[in-house]
Amino acid sequence: MSALAVDHSSASSHEWDDVVRIWQETDAPEGCKVEIIEGIVTVAPPPSNAHNDIADLVQRELYKVIPRDWGIYQTLGTAVPSRDGLYMPDLAVAPREALRVEKRNYVPAAAAELVVEITSKSNASNDRIKKAAGYAQAGVPLYLLIDSWAPGGPTITLYGEPQGDVYRVLRAGKFGDEFMLPEPFNLELDTSEFPVD
Repeated sequence: MSALAVDHSSASSHEWDDVVRIWQETDAPEGCKVEIIEGIVTVAPPPSNAHNDIADLVQRELYKVIPRDWGIYQTLGTAVPSRDGLYMPDLAVAPREALRVEKRNYVPAAAAELVVEITSKSNASNDRIKKAAGYAQAGVPLYLLIDSWAPGGPTITLYGEPQGDVYRVLRAGKFGDEFMLPEPFNLELDTSEFPVD
């Protein structure tokens, strides 16, 4: 996957703190997702039932294979200050210790072992491009994009081996395919159960 490069080297720590404060103080309706994407605080509506169903199916399978000292989090803020980003992935798998060390309401994105984003119609391009570049730049080892809104029909893509702000596609398929997640998960996801919006 390629991503447009954005120069974030001029952003100061003070500017980052200011945008995080705005993010924390944003009064969004319950269930909405508030994120910082390339320095802009965004608010997305609550996800659809199909979106939540997919998140639950993936989460249930992941719990079968992760170590006991890891967690699966649906509202974990993952920070990528170098890209002026603070994302709320649909699922983030991270060691519990990463959450306990941080005294804020987010962790560095690099703490995640796997991030899962499930596209919504209103923000699919953010998940495909901006967040993919941010997670790659942060060094998140695996990024699973479940794209119900892909132009050719619903797809699932696993990205890995981040270099700069670009991932390599490790595997790709469509809903209905058996889909294998590599170590440390070694898990076969049955995507035939994934509902379509």
